[in-house]
Amino acid sequence: MNQRFTDLILAAIKQRLSDLHITGGFPLIFRRDGVIHFDKNIKWSHTEIDAMVKEMLSDRQLQMLRKRWSVDFALSFNHVRVRINAFYTTRGLSLAIRLLPETIPDLTSLNLHPSLNQIVELQSGLILVCGSTGFGKSTTIAAIIEEINRTRPTHIITIEDPIEYRFKPKKSFIEQREVGVHVPSFNQGLLDVLRENPDVIFVGELREPDTIRLTLNAAESGHLVFATLHAATAEDAVYRINNCVTGENQDVIRYQFASTLSWLIVQQLTLIKKVGFRVPILSILKGTPSVQSSIRENKLTQLETIMLTSRNEGMFTMNLYEKEFINERSSFVHPYKSFGMGADSSKEKDYVSSLIDPNAVQDVIYMSSVDDAYKTDDASKLTAGDDDEQRYVILEDHDMELKDIIAQYDESKEEKIVKKRPKK
Repeated sequence: MNQRFTDLILAAIKQRLSDLHITGGFPLIFRRDGVIHFDKNIKWSHTEIDAMVKEMLSDRQLQMLRKRWSVDFALSFNHVRVRINAFYTTRGLSLAIRLLPETIPDLTSLNLHPSLNQIVELQSGLILVCGSTGFGKSTTIAAIIEEINRTRPTHIITIEDPIEYRFKPKKSFIEQREVGVHVPSFNQGLLDVLRENPDVIFVGELREPDTIRLTLNAAESGHLVFATLHAATAEDAVYRINNCVTGENQDVIRYQFASTLSWLIVQQLTLIKKVGFRVPILSILKGTPSVQSSIRENKLTQLETIMLTSRNEGMFTMNLYEKEFINERSSFVHPYKSFGMGADSSKEKDYVSSLIDPNAVQDVIYMSSVDDAYKTDDASKLTAGDDDEQRYVILEDHDMELKDIIAQYDESKEEKIVKKRPKK
């Protein structure tokens, strides 16, 4: 690890910074309590950044950077974990760095409402945590999963991009898969996970319609599923899920989402002047019959009214949460208390199997693996054919869209049919 970079991270923790931005020939940028600052005394040259990034990346990550001109990865050292995005700009390579404690905070130390402990007891359903980038969605989920890990014998599987918090198995057995390292895509990971006998599943981020579909399938099949989504309000979050597909399939999505939703949490971080640091402000929507009905009927404007009138069921708008919980608290735990306390963090080393090529770039999508309620008549033909024929598509390009996968499969299948025709 580059010593100058290591020293910078350790100094950033002592100064209670949350984010760092490094770009060639420009002062260091950092964020404290959500506000951007400049440090003109610290600069990296373009060549220094190139050399530092090359040292940080594996061969496969370097290959991805050269192909996509950006790459996400995470590193651990000195009881600190950092999530890094390296990307190409007018100044060459730039780094956006998020500082994470290697020890997973608990719900109390995150200053979260104690009602979130109820989630730990759930056996099934969808827990959706929403908010903008940098507002602590993954940290909140990690705290809940860690409490499950501490109190219940379950099998937990995470699919993340990249892995942010490393869990140490306690009462639970935890397996973590990183997209691009242990699994080619969120979709393939979700196809795999239902064959891996999990009790709890964590999907790092819902981005694509097919990822949303497969996540709902997992929740509908009786698992407890956690996921994050970029949305500023509960209404925005439900709208994004309900409208991730078009046409008649929207009805299927709405009914599936309504039947599986257990908690929908929207999280922001707000500076509390009396304590001098930011704390989470939440809105909480629960999957009650009235909420399920509003989602199924696509009457999303009713959701805020339901939250306002359902305080006895543990729901909050952000204004109510701030008024009735934040403003009533007499003390808060400083968020940086979790840094530097790495004794309980996972020290398990990553192992690369001799059977796996860590630099492979092909994606394998098993078309027959999805028990998909959204298939049209044409799509259902994709799995038709000889019973002993293995049905899969090899992708040379990670960025291939689903319609291109299907077209590739059809082309392959047509070639086989032509070969089987008797010669005249």
